[in-house]
Amino acid sequence: MEADQTVLCQLLAVDLSDYCYRVCSRCERVLPGDNNKCVFSSASSLCKFCQSNEPKLLYRVLMSVVTDTSVKTVICFDRAATVLFGCSADEFFHFTKLNPKAASMVNQVFDGEMLRMTLTRPKNLNAQHMRVTSVVPLRSGFQPAIVTLRQLCCTKSASLGDCSITNNSF
Repeated sequence: MEADQTVLCQLLAVDLSDYCYRVCSRCERVLPGDNNKCVFSSASSLCKFCQSNEPKLLYRVLMSVVTDTSVKTVICFDRAATVLFGCSADEFFHFTKLNPKAASMVNQVFDGEMLRMTLTRPKNLNAQHMRVTSVVPLRSGFQPAIVTLRQLCCTKSASLGDCSITNNSF
């Protein structure tokens, strides 16, 4: 098995079709049901281990990156993805519900972003993609996606005469 490798790469695309999964907010074990889409359903939100019924979302983001030698698809889980998105998966989920076009604008926000990533082989041998364990944006003016999206959504809404209350946090 290969050791961790740190690469300089450019972000090509982010797949947000299934970017998060539900876990127990106490023990962080994965909750069953709904193919673990980013949906809160009360029927399957009870944790069988700690009996908590308070779910939360964690990131699981597929990204295409290009290094100096190859194009790779990598998977970025919660801790590393929070660096890029600038908020929790719950907050991003609710933001995209209030601003439906925001999710489709993420690729435009991240287009060509230069990053230093530490990649590891998955412990599960059936897994297909290398894991991102650390990500550092290389551009000095980097802003997390949520900051840029709030500015874009508020600017577009303001031009229509309606700046939503969710965008007043910046």
